[in-house]
Order: sequence, then C-alpha cells, then structure tokens
Amino acid sequence: MRIYHRCLGVIVGTLMLSGSMYAREQYDVKVETNVAMKTRDGITLRADIYRPEAPGKFPVILQRTPYDKRNDVATGLRFAANGFVFVDQDVRGRNASEGDWYPFRYESQDGYDAVEWVAGLPYSDGKVGLFGGSYVGATQMLAAIASPPHLAGIMPFVTATDYYEDWAYQGGAFQQLLAQAWSSALALDGLTRRAAPTALPTHWNLMDPPVDYKVLNPGKDSAGLANYYFDWIDHPTDDEYWKQWSIQRSFDKIQVPALVIGGWYDLFQDGSLRTYMGIKSKGGSEAARSQTRLVMIVGGHAGGTQTIGDVDFGKKSVPDITGLAIEWYNYLLKGIDNGISKQPRVKLFVMGKNEWRYEDDWPLARAKSTTYYLHSNGKANTLSGDGTLSTTSPETEPSDQYVYDPDQPVPTHGGAVLGDTTHYPPGPLDQRAVETRPDVLVYTTPAFKQDTEVSGHITLELYVSSSAVDTDFVGKLIDVSPNGQAENLTDGILRARYRLSEEKPELMNPGEVYKLTIDLWSTSNVFLAGHKLRLEIESSNFPRFDRNLNNGLSPETSTSAMKATNMVYHDKAHPSALILPVIP
Repeated sequence: MRIYHRCLGVIVGTLMLSGSMYAREQYDVKVETNVAMKTRDGITLRADIYRPEAPGKFPVILQRTPYDKRNDVATGLRFAANGFVFVDQDVRGRNASEGDWYPFRYESQDGYDAVEWVAGLPYSDGKVGLFGGSYVGATQMLAAIASPPHLAGIMPFVTATDYYEDWAYQGGAFQQLLAQAWSSALALDGLTRRAAPTALPTHWNLMDPPVDYKVLNPGKDSAGLANYYFDWIDHPTDDEYWKQWSIQRSFDKIQVPALVIGGWYDLFQDGSLRTYMGIKSKGGSEAARSQTRLVMIVGGHAGGTQTIGDVDFGKKSVPDITGLAIEWYNYLLKGIDNGISKQPRVKLFVMGKNEWRYEDDWPLARAKSTTYYLHSNGKANTLSGDGTLSTTSPETEPSDQYVYDPDQPVPTHGGAVLGDTTHYPPGPLDQRAVETRPDVLVYTTPAFKQDTEVSGHITLELYVSSSAVDTDFVGKLIDVSPNGQAENLTDGILRARYRLSEEKPELMNPGEVYKLTIDLWSTSNVFLAGHKLRLEIESSNFPRFDRNLNNGLSPETSTSAMKATNMVYHDKAHPSALILPVIP
C-alpha cells in the first residue's frame, strides 16, 4: 500500500498491512504532518493525520499525547487502513505544540476544542472517538467530562480516574517512583524545546539510575521543567488542587459509552475498575450507562508480552489493543454488527487458570464474601514464623510485632510498578527473599484441596498500634505454589494518619489500638489445588511509595526519622482479617 506524505508531496514508502478481522475493506493511506489547530485561547496545537486514500467521509479517532505523536505511525496507519481518520495531536506544551506543559490543566478545554475541530475536517463524517492509554487515557477522560457535542465514544486503557488517589497518592502515601520517573522523563522534552544548556537538579534525573530515592524533594525546579512535581508533594491531602481534575466526581458529565481496559498488575488497575463502574452507574446518558464495557488484561504498564514478571501467562493473554479499538469503533461509529452488542459487558483474564472469560458485570454478583482471619502465637515474623490464615475466628492469641526502620525500608519487589524497572521490575515476582526480613509478618493458609477462585475487590481489616504518631501498613496478597514460589497478586498501603479521611489527616496516639481498613485493590486468580494463599504485612514498599518517617511531619520537608514498633492484633476483641470475594 502506498503511503503519501502530503506535506513533502512525495512518496516516502510502501507498506503492506495484514488484513484485519474487524474491517470490511483495506484502504491506501494518506498522511499529513503537523497540521495546526488553534485552541480557544489562541495556542497552536499540531497533529499528524492519517486518512484513507478514498472519496467520502469517515469517522475520526482522535489521540492526544504528551509522548510525541511521531511514535504512533504504525497505529495511525492501521486505523486509516481500516476506514478511520486517525488524528494524533501533541498536547499543549509538548513536542510540536505550543504553550506551557502542565499535566491535566488544559486537557478538558483543549480536548473539547480538538474533538470539535476534527469533527469539522472535510473528510470527517462528524463522529469522533477517543483513543489512548496512561496519560493519553487522561486526555480522553478529561475531554469526555467537557461533553463535546461530536464525541461519540471513548476507549481509556490502563489509566486513572482520580489523579490524587490513582496517580500521585495511594492510601495517603506518595507514589514516589512513578512521580519522579515520569516527571523526569517528560522534563527531557522541556530541555530540548528550550535548547538550553540546563541540567536537571541533583537527584532528579531518574533516567540515569541509580539515584538516591530517599531524596523526596530534590530542591525547587529552577529550570521550571517539572514544577507540577513540587505541587504534588505540596498537596498531600485530597484538597481542591486535586478535586478540580477528579474524573470520579464527574461521571455524570460523561455522555458517551466507554470501552475500559485495565490490567491486574497495572498501577491504575483500581482506577480502571472504578471508571467502568462509575460510567455504568452514573454516566450522563442512557447510552453511556448501558453500553460501557470492561476488559481486564494482565500487565498494562507492568508489561505487554505473555511473560509478566516471573510468570508466563500464555500467548492468548496478550491483547491486540488497536484491534480491540477497531472492533469497538466499527460497532460504535460505523454501526457494523460485529457481535459486540450480544456479548456480555465484561471480559476478564483469569490468572491461575490463565484463560479468558466473559462475565455479565463487575463485580461478579455470585462472588461470596469470605473472611480469612489472622492467627499466630505471636511469632508471625518471616517466612519461618507461625502465622496462619483460616476462616475460624480467633479467641485468645498474642499479638505480632515488628520494628519498622525508615532507614532500612522493605524494598519494592514486583507489583504495579512504573519507573526504573531495571532495579524494580514489575509484575508477579517470587517474594520469598522479602519474607526473610524480621519486619515482615507472614500468614499462610493450608494448601487448597481443590481449585479456589478469588475474583473481585479485596480488603484487609487490621487492628494495630504503634509506638509512633504515624506509620504505614502494607498488605500483600500472594499465591504460593507447591514448590514454595510465592507470586504476589495485589497489594495496598495505608498511611495511618489518613485512616479516617484523605482530606483531614489525624495522627495516632502511641500505644492506642486502631482499626484500619486497607484497600488491596482487586484480582482474578484461581488458587489451584495444592497452592496456598498468603498475606504479608509490613510498613514500607519503597521506593514505589515514599517512606513514612514515623514522626508525624511532612516527608518532603522533614529530615529526621525514627523507628516504630508496630503491633498487629488478632484476638476475639480485635479480629484482624482478610476479606476475599470467593467464587463458589
């Protein structure tokens, strides 16, 4: 197929694309680069446009990215070959577009303007769908809540729905690795745009690890390349700074159906699930509520191949995201009867069995809430300890304790990680090395006699006390194979000062017992016969999350740290427990 570069007026290459099961016809493709659009406030944004070399008008797929539109040539060619106009626009302040870059700030208004602009292009039929993942999913969601008239559908994949709880913080703990790595990576484009001999501040450029991750605040960004990072650490509570961009507070403004794609090991997993449930229940139109769908894959940001971490999930586990988009928009924008309307609304990859399965909805209505209580004789520390899990409620049992030292935090090992994957690879990894530490409590069930599926949202209820006024508690759910390999499934963290509210922190009284509810997010996993279920409890997961210095002060400004003796109670008056959605 010939591909024409219209701006140069020459043929720049020949490419044959394989046939698509979702398209009725394959088209030759024309490409225009750096096509200008003016925003409402006069800023010029530039886009590359891929369109079928054919008469007539076509629906438009719009992607708005901070990651350089020139990286998406293959995606643009494939959409256009399948009968769509694909418009790939650099967002404000990035790459070829003018203006100042600041995450989230302009995406609603610029997204609205871009949707209406592409709808009016001479080869557009007026129907527009949005596409993209991660921050490109944020540009979709923020445009969608502005409700541009010509928007007909969205496809946000592996992206957040709340930029406080999903993006920058979790359970009140700062997502340090993500924030530093992402900010420093995007700051490099700022240097290029200025063509200035400026260096990033010391301890800032995480693109050249190793760095001292214990430096949370490397000093103000005198170059002005990532001022938003400092705004993030200056706003540790869910205040008005964060609420202005909150999608989950604006689901009623989304008027169009969504195909939501999340990943079990993705750092925005919980946000994806809340996006699906939020639009389905609160969307601003009947179409949004009734047609929104969910697909849960394995990796997302944790990886896009069949092997994620230490686990090979099989060839069928790898989704064709662009293919799914073509199928979705053939149905939604072209009205092609490709079977989507007859499929159940939810498609899950079930780990353990490593197979795809359709479901009517999420959460699964047939899931049975099952309580697994923590037990020990007071020596649950390490893999060699006496911690167990069972459905039998506790009577009289001694508590477990450990000393959390911020200067020797439990290291991040797998999970929903993004940033410096050389030193901190994501996904399921064998946790036994972590479980040798005395500051890690380990509770394990007996081996399951039959396959046991856990699919849904997981909660950890802990009764705790601490010698400090503030500390963190981390819970980690693990699948243990008969050979002892301990693969993490999902986890969660809670900074104790945020136990009652993410808006109004409240310090603890040392020695007082508190009930904490820790959100461990969700999973879909079959514990095969012979496998065991394990729970880890610790007080750090660093540098994925910043260290709690245990002193009650702000981690970004405090330089003093203190050790904390943390207690976990599991007796009749304090029945600490893991709440699991078990599929009968």
